[in-house]
Amino acid sequence: MAWELSRRRFVRAINGKFIFGRIPLLHAIIFFIEMALIARLTARFNSYYEERPLMTMMVTNAILGGVADTVAQGITSIRQRAVRKSGGVSKNDDFAIEIRELDRKNTLLDRDLVPDSKALPPPFDFERLTRFMAYGFCIAPLQFKWFRFLERAFPMTKTSAFAPAMKRVVFDQFIYAPFGVGLFFVVMTVAEGGGKRAVSNKLRDMYVPTLKANYLVWPAVQIVNFRLIPVQFQLPFVSTIGIAWTAYLSLSNASD
Repeated sequence: MAWELSRRRFVRAINGKFIFGRIPLLHAIIFFIEMALIARLTARFNSYYEERPLMTMMVTNAILGGVADTVAQGITSIRQRAVRKSGGVSKNDDFAIEIRELDRKNTLLDRDLVPDSKALPPPFDFERLTRFMAYGFCIAPLQFKWFRFLERAFPMTKTSAFAPAMKRVVFDQFIYAPFGVGLFFVVMTVAEGGGKRAVSNKLRDMYVPTLKANYLVWPAVQIVNFRLIPVQFQLPFVSTIGIAWTAYLSLSNASD
């Protein structure tokens, strides 16, 4: 019990630290760790790709998915902290551990350790981060094969590049995009423990708005991708540009 109490005290303490009074410290630490991994991966990407192309794509996708979710959680944390501060702070917010913890006869409950606070944003959700990284890791083989299929189906030459690139974009946006958006919400909802009704509600509420947002962003990105980016860099390019998109998906998936 004492160890659990100390652990939760530490979690609350680090969750209450902010850089410049705005940026949550824990989120920033995790973000910089992820960026360090990306820097190391980038420095040796070509050699990794030559040895194990698929695994390289899977690891790259996982890390970039983690970056996107970390950014999304950071945005949520900053936004909710501002909302809670504007709504006033309870005088008890500075004392998260109640005196009741000293009574060993009472059951140690979450509300006894960390009561609801108007001062603190939601803590960093490591389970959600893991889900996003796992999704990026597992979806990479499908994306990898899809890009290879487009490359074979619509080969580009020096004399004919624009038309095949546009065909790739059309196929990507009207075949893969609708499927990919639906797959994301289904997988994430199931991974969060939702059943058929939760999946149905998520698709009903989020699928069409997200697909519309997709068509505002990705056709232009994919034109550049298919027209200018070498095939081995197409998936990393999409995943890098997609940090903002995946952050949007993360926020959408987490919204009520």
